Amino acid sequence: MSRPRPLSPHLSVWRFQLPAVMSITHRITGIILTSGTVLLTVWLLALAFGESSFNLVSLVISHPIGQIVLFGYTVVLFYHASNGVRHLFWDFGKGLNIPGVYASGRIAVAAMIALTIGFWALVFFG
Repeated sequence: MSRPRPLSPHLSVWRFQLPAVMSITHRITGIILTSGTVLLTVWLLALAFGESSFNLVSLVISHPIGQIVLFGYTVVLFYHASNGVRHLFWDFGKGLNIPGVYASGRIAVAAMIALTIGFWALVFFG
């Protein structure tokens, strides 16, 4: 007991692994999607209450901050969906080894980026 024993895992050596980060992020995006659904409900209610209510919500959405919120919501939506498809493959027993887990994680992130860019390109240029 004369020599000090290291902490395990030591904080200067240990770092988050991709599967852990994606798992935590998947849970957080689920919570954010729930909040975004409340905003979608407000938009639909404004549509139901008439033109003046809808114009007010449209004004809020067209503001740059509203556009940032919408962009963030689409990023979260496409990330959560891509990671959900990844989990579906795991449910069928595909890609459960370490290289497969990292590869599917990278594919999910790439799909999220491609879907987000494609969606906003379609919104602005389509």
